[in-house]
Amino acid sequence: MSLAATTGLSTAERSPALREERVAGVLIALLCLFLVAAIALPLWALLSKSFENHEGSFVGLANYARYFATPTLVAALYNSLWVAALATAIVIPLAFIYAYALTRSCLPFKGLFYALALLPLFAPSLLAAISLIYVFGNQGMLKGLMFGASIYGPIGIVVAEVFYCFPHALLILVTALSLADGRLYEAAAALGTSPRRVFLTVTLPGVRYGLISATFVVFTLVVTDFGIPKVIGGQFSVLATDAYKQVVGQQNFEMGAVVGMILLVPAVLAFLVDRLVQRRQVALLSARAVPYEPKPNSSRDIGLGLYCLAVGGLVAAGLGVAVWASFVRYWPYNLSLTFGNYDFQTVEPGGWAPYFTSLAMAALAAAIGTAIVFVGAYLIEKLKVFPAGRAFAHFLAMLPMAVPGLVLGLGYVFFFNASWNPLNLLYGTLAVLVLNTIAHFYTVAHITAVTALKQIDGEFEAVSASLKVPFWTTFRRVTVPICTPAILDVAVYMFVNAMTTVSAVIFLYGPGTKLASIAVVHMDEAGAMAAAAAMATMIVVTAIGVKALHLVLDRFVFGRLQAWRKR
Repeated sequence: MSLAATTGLSTAERSPALREERVAGVLIALLCLFLVAAIALPLWALLSKSFENHEGSFVGLANYARYFATPTLVAALYNSLWVAALATAIVIPLAFIYAYALTRSCLPFKGLFYALALLPLFAPSLLAAISLIYVFGNQGMLKGLMFGASIYGPIGIVVAEVFYCFPHALLILVTALSLADGRLYEAAAALGTSPRRVFLTVTLPGVRYGLISATFVVFTLVVTDFGIPKVIGGQFSVLATDAYKQVVGQQNFEMGAVVGMILLVPAVLAFLVDRLVQRRQVALLSARAVPYEPKPNSSRDIGLGLYCLAVGGLVAAGLGVAVWASFVRYWPYNLSLTFGNYDFQTVEPGGWAPYFTSLAMAALAAAIGTAIVFVGAYLIEKLKVFPAGRAFAHFLAMLPMAVPGLVLGLGYVFFFNASWNPLNLLYGTLAVLVLNTIAHFYTVAHITAVTALKQIDGEFEAVSASLKVPFWTTFRRVTVPICTPAILDVAVYMFVNAMTTVSAVIFLYGPGTKLASIAVVHMDEAGAMAAAAAMATMIVVTAIGVKALHLVLDRFVFGRLQAWRKR
């Protein structure tokens, strides 16, 4: 009797734990299923399409052989590589000096200079090309400075890509330069080491991994960017515009798949090299490290201040020209201001509809994407059940980092538009745009969420388990309140990128789901440059407005909820 009672009690005690394990296992399986459908299967569809002919029969490497046997297509590959290499060679030194000024000098107004440099993050990539056309194009106000050369082509692409990629490199390099052990510099000063030697033997070795990461990020961004070559490239072909021409212009889907796979190569190589470099990286700050605090140096600070003023001013001016031009009546002959360019009905059949569609898509991507990303990160990081499923989900979550938006968009075309796929009813709808956007920006959001979760001591889950509190209660009452700032960061990141994305969604919109960024491309194609600048300006204003609201909420609302962090 006693043994039976003990056995019954043991089973009753184990049943809640078993139920939790089952629920956790089901949730992890659902996460894997979502990531497979949103990321893995579209990429598989792209890969398989590159080995098929127009009828869908397997042809092996015939499409690749035809690609490399076509001089014009190979020329586009060569053009993409050298343009990307040149833009990267320009961006990295510019961003490094700017980041050095922000982190290693006593420069005043650092926050302002940092904000100016990050402005392009809130605009579609093609806005930089529109600004250049207004300044150096056929009717540009400074076209004489081109000395007979044309801004339409490689020159314009390189300059616009420098503008677009500058903040991406700056973010990485500021982080790299912020991590420094002040003791090394104190020892160098005590030994009378020259500033030049300190820079070469202490500063540069300390940031070499950041430099490598920034180099690969910029190179990949340039190779895979679609907006800038489309607007200012002229007859200069690159891989991204070639993929668009093959799929949209010629309906040559198998060759478009080949171009997509070729676009994937530099991105994957960059990702693998970056992972390898990070594994070899050693900690720059030990437990005994002393934070580095730069000492005032008038000549250095003035020089770096003038540099930041020039570069930051040019970045702001590049954005400002397009905003100003959106209010000009008739460039460059009648510079009086008007709101007429914002009457999109005259150049866009949907009028303002693409803008509101973008708002809806960005809001849905932010809400749904943040929920999926954060819950998924919690399942992977905090729950200790179904290890194989968690490892597989983490692998899929990291995969979009190595997949350019244009490649993922092509994969969505071949997967969601396939007649055999029951999900093909989503093609051309807002749902597939939201899904594509979440998948495209999943990795950075996932890393942000995992980083926040790693800061929470595992004792919370251990205590909850000992008190027989279900993990979902702990998640709701403990994890979410603690991680509110990170959750808000992920939501804003999703929203801003959903508003500005072009390449990932250029193939996926339907008659009633055209986005604002796609409308900008079509307005530019139709010659309505002022209207294109106006629509791009609305995207920028919306993105900056959401970021400003984020800062206000973080400071005055969620900041109070995090007051417990302060002693």
